[in-house]
Amino acid sequence: METILAYTALGVMFVLGMGAFGTAIGFGLLGGRFLEGAARQPELAPMLQVKMFLVAGLVDAVTMIGIGIGMWFTLANPFTAAMQALAQ
Repeated sequence: METILAYTALGVMFVLGMGAFGTAIGFGLLGGRFLEGAARQPELAPMLQVKMFLVAGLVDAVTMIGIGIGMWFTLANPFTAAMQALAQ
C-alpha cells in the first residue's frame, strides 16, 4: 500500500508540474502575441486586452482543474480503499 501512495504522490506532482509548465508557456505566448498585436495596431489595444484577459482566465482554469484532481487523488485516494479491501 505504501507503493500506491508513493506512486500517487509522484503522479500528483507530475500533474501539477506539467500544468504549471503549460500555463507558463501559454501565458508567455499570450503576452507576446498581445504585445505584437498592440504594437501593430495601437487603436485595437483595448479590445485585444479584453480578449487577452479572457483567454488568460481559460488558460489558468486548466491548471486549477489539475490542482483539484491532484488534491482529490492526494486526500481522497480511491486506490487505498481498494488495496485495504484486498488486504483483508
